[in-house]
Formats: sequence, C-alpha cells, structure tokens
Amino acid sequence: MSTDPAAETADAGPVTGAGTDAAPVTDTGPVPGRRFEPDLRAMTRINLRPIASPMPLGFFTVAIASVMTGSLQLGVFETAARDAVALCVLPAFALQLLVGFLAFGARDVIAATLMAVFAGSWAAYALVLLGGGSEGPRVLGVFNLALLAFGALMTAVTRAKRALWLVLLVSLPRWAATGLAGLTGAEWLTHLSGALGLLVALVAMYAAFALMLEDMRSEEVLPIGRSGPAHAAVEGDLAVQLRNVERQAGVRRTL
Repeated sequence: MSTDPAAETADAGPVTGAGTDAAPVTDTGPVPGRRFEPDLRAMTRINLRPIASPMPLGFFTVAIASVMTGSLQLGVFETAARDAVALCVLPAFALQLLVGFLAFGARDVIAATLMAVFAGSWAAYALVLLGGGSEGPRVLGVFNLALLAFGALMTAVTRAKRALWLVLLVSLPRWAATGLAGLTGAEWLTHLSGALGLLVALVAMYAAFALMLEDMRSEEVLPIGRSGPAHAAVEGDLAVQLRNVERQAGVRRTL
C-alpha cells in the first residue's frame, strides 16, 4: 500500500487546440457522414489527491476485534457476555468500511476489497451474536467457510503486499476452524479458533505498527517484505506511480 506524493499532477501536455466537428479531409475531398474527433490526450489533465495511508487503522482494527472474539471463544468471557463482545466488535465494521473507502480512493483495489469484506464480516458476526438463536453458530459456521474461500482466492493476488498476505495467511486456518466448530459444535475447534484469533491479532498489530512507522519516517523501519509492484509503489519515482493511469478505474469510461 502506498500513498501518493504531495500534490501530484499527471499532465499529458499543454492544450494545443480545441475540437472541431469538421469532416476529415482526404485526397479526394471530405468524407461524408463522418465526424472528426481530435486526440484528447493533449487536452487532458488528471489530478491526484494524496491521502494518509489508512492501512494501520485497518490492521489495528483487525487486531482489537480478533482479541475480543478470540477471548470469547477461549472462554475468557462467560456466555452471558456475548452481547457485550458483539457491541465491542460492531464499531470495527464502521472503521474498516472507512479504510476500504479510503483505499479505493488511493487506487488500491486489493486492500480496499479485503478491508471492505473484513468490515462486512465484523458486522455479520456482531449482529448474529446480538440476535442469539440456536442456529446462530451454524450460520456463522457457513459464513466463515465462505470467508475461507474468499481468503484463499485473495492470497493468490496479495503475496507482493506481504503485510496483507501474512494477515490473510493466518486468518485462513482461523476461518476454517470457526466454520467447522459452528457446524459440528466441537468445543476443541472453538478453542483452536480462539487461539488462532490471538495469532491473527499479533500479526495484524505488527503490520499496523510497521506501516505506521514507515509512513511517519518515509522509509521502511520494520521489515514488511514488499516485492514487485508493491515495492515499486514505495521505492519508485512519480513516473512509476502514474504509469497507465489513464486505464485505471475512475479515469476510463467503464469499470
């Protein structure tokens, strides 16, 4: 994840002229029924607005919510505390939705998609806990197995963004354990899911702290392991960031 440098402007060049509706002219004269469309690249200016990286907020939110849910699964809280845990987790929905929104604005579709789905998962978990019901654990079991499939697909495209990839990597077994625990009712799977939740919290906390230090000092302080495009996004110059910008969503006509 990278933020745009201050006040970047991708300017394809000065405006060299205005469009005209005149028909194109050939050696034999104007071609009837056709309109001439000038090359608009010389008249186009794309403004990029720099923002602070929202990823530390997203990872810290994952860590705190994972601690609360993991503690409930490990039996640190009594069953009667489910509503209180749900109310503590529910704000994670709003925070991670905000992170996803800002990540879309920063042109990072991978981070935005992941954080928005995390936001939805916290909302679903909190609402099912608050609603109670005997079928709640089974519903959450199927929901977590669906998250497992989503996470497996996301790991295939996030390896260059090592912080996201590591959080996903430790989240996969937790989703699997939570899903199977909900469907089977096995207590040992519930405890395993709780322990894995604390592991997710540790990895997410490290990623958040490392990214925050990097953003404050404008250099990598703690190793994150970026590679490929993710590394070029931080270490490359402005020309690298603006490459193919005319083909990105929000600039091209269709998604």
